[in-house]
Amino acid sequence: MIVKEIVETIVNSCRVPPLDRTCDLLIAGDWQCEVTGIVTTFMATVDVIRKTVEKGANLIITHEPTYFTGWDKTDWLRDDPVYLEKVNLIQNHRINIWRFHDHMHLTEPDLVYEGLVRELGWQIYRDPREKHCFTIPKTPVGELADFLKAKLQVSISRIVGAMDGNVERIGILVGGGSLGLGREEMPMELMHRANLDALVCGEILEWTLPAYVRDAYQLGMNKSLIILGHNRTEEIGMKYLVDWLKERFPAIPIEFVEAGDPFVYR
Repeated sequence: MIVKEIVETIVNSCRVPPLDRTCDLLIAGDWQCEVTGIVTTFMATVDVIRKTVEKGANLIITHEPTYFTGWDKTDWLRDDPVYLEKVNLIQNHRINIWRFHDHMHLTEPDLVYEGLVRELGWQIYRDPREKHCFTIPKTPVGELADFLKAKLQVSISRIVGAMDGNVERIGILVGGGSLGLGREEMPMELMHRANLDALVCGEILEWTLPAYVRDAYQLGMNKSLIILGHNRTEEIGMKYLVDWLKERFPAIPIEFVEAGDPFVYR
């Protein structure tokens, strides 16, 4: 199969109407290229590209940008040595890179969340009335943070608010969802509406959700925020994607290559 056929099959498998604007674009390569193997990843870093070459694959399906901005714009990078070296690496090995972000989140179920929920084993705890909310057995905040760190291979978690209480009502906003998706108020409204004890998230702005949770705690409320990072809350979805793709392309080798947490902690 060629790249175009694979991408069209993926998009047609998603329950999403045609999008007027999307970042799900062919970032590098040739639509007509015959695919030798597929690698799924959170981000097509230099190391991920090198590992793709080692595996004999030539199509990377990445969730996040390749060229450092949300829309993978490259006009500002024309003379940048990092960009030029990365382009050379991609072109020299004839690697194709397609971004799977908007369709992946907008389909039902959201494939990133589906991978996360399966990894946590929380299918039975889903709240049927509130998307991405769960009712789990009462658990101390610290134990919940340790559980999430172990399951998602998180080096360190950051916690705001209550540390000594038990939590039961949990919400999860992966990646940048906790920034509000265009509405800064959204995460706080979710905590109130769904009566959440704790919210697990990827990214933060310190003056929005963390400020809300800290004030709630200082007012004596049992509210906590567990921050795990953008990569750690979404990359698991790209791991799950392998199984989803194999159902559609059983004859093509498909593997997950981890981009990994970009930070070193000291």
